[in-house]
Amino acid sequence: MSIEARYSTLQQILRSYGKVVVAYSGGVDSTFLLKAAVETVGPDNVLACIGVSGSLAASQHEQAMAIARDIGVPVRQVAVDELDDAGYSANKADRCFHCKSHLYRLLIEEGKRAGFNTVVCGSNLDDKDDYRPGNRAAVVFRVGTPLMDAGLTKADIRQLSRCMGLRTADLPASPCLASRVSYGLEITEERLRQVEEAEAFLRSLGFVGFRVRHHGDIARIEVAAGDVPKVAAEPARRQIADKLKGLGFKFVTVDLTGFRSGSLNEALSADEKSKYS
Repeated sequence: MSIEARYSTLQQILRSYGKVVVAYSGGVDSTFLLKAAVETVGPDNVLACIGVSGSLAASQHEQAMAIARDIGVPVRQVAVDELDDAGYSANKADRCFHCKSHLYRLLIEEGKRAGFNTVVCGSNLDDKDDYRPGNRAAVVFRVGTPLMDAGLTKADIRQLSRCMGLRTADLPASPCLASRVSYGLEITEERLRQVEEAEAFLRSLGFVGFRVRHHGDIARIEVAAGDVPKVAAEPARRQIADKLKGLGFKFVTVDLTGFRSGSLNEALSADEKSKYS
């Protein structure tokens, strides 16, 4: 099936929903879904909602709101207090399930108050092959996954986003700040702040496509393999070490393997992944 045919299938799915609440984050997938929904069923039938909490970096929040303005869609900001959920803050392998459950519950309620009966999220076909406990939350709360159901991959979504003129087409993936905290280490506002400020500093130095992983006293920096020498060279090495130690980390390390999305999942056993998927 061609990419055009898959996009046509997406539109058919969206029309079948009627009025939809889009779980929006400003990322590649949810931005494309929002744009496609607006073009397919019209802005009056689309309610964009973004969950606002300590796990959403301020820079990402601002970017998401700016992108929505480009599309011409108002965004309803929904306060999410997932840190009050012990299942989330415990940061076990199913953290994402608790996070998405909390968000979807709020969005369903938000939608019902506004007369929208269906919540949809930006999960795509590739997410079926990754460790994504949040997918289970979508099933439990009957949240629609139109991109996945239409057979659209991340590459498809980027290509279609370019055709639509969306600035997210080539945007690096940027999951929530909690995804940087090592499993088993409690999620706290302080740890989320440390990650956010550490990554903001690396961004200010010109790095793109990186993560600062939180391992308690240790900050593990992942950058593109070609950027490892840049991190280790002066003056960046000393600047980064001083900044991150000033944030409360005792040790600052660079992962020689380089950046890879979801690297903390490498520590999970196959049994853990199958249990929570």
